[in-house]
Amino acid sequence: MNRQIQSKTIVFAHGLFVTAKSWEEWVPFFEARGYTCHTPANPYHEGTPQEMWQNTPQELGTVTFEDLVENLSNFIDTLPEKPIVIGHSLGGLVAQKLVELGKAEAAVCIDGAAPAGIITTKWSFLKANLPVLNPLKGDSVFYPTKKWFHYAFGNTLTRAESDRVFDEIVVPESRNIPRGTTKEFAKIDFAKPHAPLLFIAGEKDHIIPKELNRKNFEAYKHADSVRDYKEFENRGHYICGDKNWEEVADYAYKWLN
Repeated sequence: MNRQIQSKTIVFAHGLFVTAKSWEEWVPFFEARGYTCHTPANPYHEGTPQEMWQNTPQELGTVTFEDLVENLSNFIDTLPEKPIVIGHSLGGLVAQKLVELGKAEAAVCIDGAAPAGIITTKWSFLKANLPVLNPLKGDSVFYPTKKWFHYAFGNTLTRAESDRVFDEIVVPESRNIPRGTTKEFAKIDFAKPHAPLLFIAGEKDHIIPKELNRKNFEAYKHADSVRDYKEFENRGHYICGDKNWEEVADYAYKWLN
């Protein structure tokens, strides 16, 4: 199996309910190790968190999962080399899709949302996701609350710590992006040869439970393609910004090398 990764360019794909600001510590970590890093914003996520709360873009509620993939695919087409894609949460699924489309030399999917057909009935997943997915809400924007965020993202933090993170990085979000993960475009051809993939899971993640990450990883069937799985103990969905986030970044860096 060939897992040699030559690219020195990284594109970070941010998840839902945050902006590209969520990668602000990861960029210098990888730049110090010789990578050129890019953090493109999802459509209508270009403003600061404060700006997005004060003046939420009217178009935000209509943004879809397909829009996110197309946005990053078009961005990648402007780069001088095929990049590594590192994605968190919904960004993890975007990274998977970009690998399937041949747009990435490798990908790291951290607590990644699962493709269509990979499911769980675990209560924490349902409790965290159903308020967002609510089909009765149409194209209305989802406005996270601090209570919801503490359960869905910050459950390994104290409530005070979680509230501080909320004030720093959390934004309103489109309901149509996560709804799209059950549709045809969000399917993955698991039998197809693919670039190297690393799946990272947090043991205590509520919104994307470790079991869902494991199912996603195990669904890939091409014997000659590289895929690896790593679970970090006592980590929730805020794994990329929580205490000791450097351990996660360092693991990804060593895997890439």
